[in-house]
Amino acid sequence: MLRLSGPPSRSGPPSAPAGWKVPLALLSLALSGLLWVGGLIDSLDRPSVVDSLSLRQLELSALAAGSLPEGLQPALAGETPRRTLTEELRRQMEASEEPARALRRLELALLERSGETATTTTGDADLGLLLNQVDAPRRPLIQALLAGRSIDAGQRQQLLAPWSAPVIVQQLVCEQLPGDPGECPAEQRSLGLVLKLLAVTLLPLLFLLVGVVLLLRQLWLAWRRRLPAAAPLQGPPLAPVDVILLIAGGFVVLGEVVVPLLVQPALQALVQRLATPRALSQGIEVLVLYLALMAVPLLLLALLLPGPSARPAAGWLQWHWRPIATAFAGAVVTLLMVLPVVTASSWAIDRIWADPGGSNPLLELVLTSADPLALACFAFTALLVAPLFEETLFRGVLLPVAGQRLGGPAAVVLSAAVFAVAHLSLGELAPLFVLGLGLGWLRWRSGRLASAVLMHALWNGLTFMNLLFLAD
Repeated sequence: MLRLSGPPSRSGPPSAPAGWKVPLALLSLALSGLLWVGGLIDSLDRPSVVDSLSLRQLELSALAAGSLPEGLQPALAGETPRRTLTEELRRQMEASEEPARALRRLELALLERSGETATTTTGDADLGLLLNQVDAPRRPLIQALLAGRSIDAGQRQQLLAPWSAPVIVQQLVCEQLPGDPGECPAEQRSLGLVLKLLAVTLLPLLFLLVGVVLLLRQLWLAWRRRLPAAAPLQGPPLAPVDVILLIAGGFVVLGEVVVPLLVQPALQALVQRLATPRALSQGIEVLVLYLALMAVPLLLLALLLPGPSARPAAGWLQWHWRPIATAFAGAVVTLLMVLPVVTASSWAIDRIWADPGGSNPLLELVLTSADPLALACFAFTALLVAPLFEETLFRGVLLPVAGQRLGGPAAVVLSAAVFAVAHLSLGELAPLFVLGLGLGWLRWRSGRLASAVLMHALWNGLTFMNLLFLAD
């Protein structure tokens, strides 16, 4: 069993917990258990971002297909990208329990009228139905499409303005209203669309291939017993009851329940008073609420730790940022090794469970937001604030304290399980658990919390960039 590297001898081992801590920890554990079980069950009713991502990638393929070399189109965009997009859009609309939005119905009608799908009559009928169901500002576009009259680029933009149409709809409208094809978005943005398609198709495949090679090499070294010894685990001198109070009480009960109840009303009132755009308001709310959530457990951690005089020179959490190059290299290599396993677990879940739902709402906000300031708020939260806070809690505190009693491997599994459950998504539970294993393994083997933070930030960064590539 691995032993925890403790503080200087004058501080001694963690003392016995105060009498009030045990019942409070048990109460916090019971409440957090109920909250987490309820949150996991509720996640089944949250929409999944998987369908939106799939649809966006098919739209990108349909837009970029015409600019691809003829030999590469089947491999990168498929043989019939518009037909595939039409079928997927129709499937999602039929599977949804809610009526399809007018914009999605317009997109489907336009796709059905395009040459590749060869269902112009159906498209015209759908446009006729939609004409009687949309408001007055949006009717002129449908009337122009049904009439097929010639309009210039300026008139086309005026007709599209009330729809806030994505690029795929702009392209289809441009094709179906007589005019200069060179003015259509697919021709104007051909290079950018091709680069985006390459980024969301070839780069993931390249990362997966490299990750498989690195993972096989790691398994070979482990089988041959050639892996370097794990660094001694060092962490804060806390008892298990303190960690329960910190995570169950500080993070879950106070941070996720009490703090939003106190902060959110005042925050929403302030945002309304500032009259910020809706997307920016959402970005500000996400950032401020996350900062408020993390403040409580971090303050509690500071209160639970011994005074500054007992702190070792390197600190309690084994950050070890320097040299930053080796910390970053370890983060990249471990991320690539984890990627194939996360992908495989996601694939298995998709095969077993057709619609698990429960994606992180932040993903949909990033995918649909076009406000640069809102995206900056989301990026700051996902790439900096969340990795620092979550790694401090799960790999900086929980893992080493558990490692003192259970050993390194068991502590890695425990911290990964708590990390996965804390995200409150049944559909993403397995992939998040695998990611947590990778983060914990890196923290344990390297003895550097900084490497785990960098790996977490890189993971969120790759997800964020993929969403941006697929956003309009």
